[in-house]
Amino acid sequence: MHTTPSQHPGATRRRLFALTAGGLATALCAALPAPVLADPAYPAKPITLVIPFPPGGSADTIGRLVGQRLSQELGQTVVIDNRPGAGTAIAAGFVAKAAPDGYTLFVSSGSTFTANPAIRSNLPYDAVKSFDPIAIVARIPLIVLANKEVPVNTIQEFTAAIKATPDKYSYASFGNGTTAHFAGEILLGRLGAKILHVPYKGSGPAMTDLIGGQVTFSVDTVTAAIPQVKAGKVKAIGVTTIARSSQLPDVPTFAEAGHPGINIDTWIMMVAPKGTPAAIREKLEKTLAKIGASADAQARMRAQGAEPAFAGSAAAAAQIEQELPLMRAVAQRANIKSD
Repeated sequence: MHTTPSQHPGATRRRLFALTAGGLATALCAALPAPVLADPAYPAKPITLVIPFPPGGSADTIGRLVGQRLSQELGQTVVIDNRPGAGTAIAAGFVAKAAPDGYTLFVSSGSTFTANPAIRSNLPYDAVKSFDPIAIVARIPLIVLANKEVPVNTIQEFTAAIKATPDKYSYASFGNGTTAHFAGEILLGRLGAKILHVPYKGSGPAMTDLIGGQVTFSVDTVTAAIPQVKAGKVKAIGVTTIARSSQLPDVPTFAEAGHPGINIDTWIMMVAPKGTPAAIREKLEKTLAKIGASADAQARMRAQGAEPAFAGSAAAAAQIEQELPLMRAVAQRANIKSD
């Protein structure tokens, strides 16, 4: 007698097994968390751009500029969410826990990703594992300033003075463990000198005491230095980057003065929560590249003392990976600890 597959006992068992396995696979898939998929219409709703600084500073202003241009290019509202506090850790922790769907983005300075992890073990985020870098949008040079009564006017005189009589001198920064603090210690290490570090709660108080003579030198951003230098209230000794600042073009670099290894700045980067779909990240990166190439956006960044310096996601990730071990080494050598 001819037996059809449906009547054959082995075939029946195989069919039952297939049905059972298929049902089990379906159940297992249903139990797994669904991956975040890129929305082809992205952005279909407002984007929140988190900034870890209070309104008004240079990093906030650059972040707002990026948000404004992002809104224009993408045709969607970008809401600025300022979340200052804990040395940017509050905002970074918030973004790290946000849905990786492209609707929560973060613009911050390099201290979030390299200085903080170098000195703090209790951060609510991991600088490498919590974020997908999108791009670096700008870099802000740092500058060594002097009280106008200090008999030092050049990088050579500065170096000679702090080596000869280190106990006579001190330098201010805008906070313990900040980029300026790290820059000061890196600079002193390269110059083979050591002077007292005096941390302040922000650039304003540090600048006030520098002008008043409570400290002899300071390390600050070019942004904070421009009005005081141009008003003649402090002296500009040198910038810590390879190239001169476009806003203070007469101020030399330490590299020009015979210290080619000194190239220290702070950078402004956009990141997204880890796991943001590649298509969304690529769209954001291309949009930021377009913004970075705009003459108007570049002019507005320079007005803040920043240098337009777009670098894509690969370069942004490399910046963190290369700088983080350097900062950890400096923190250990200079005994930099969190407050």
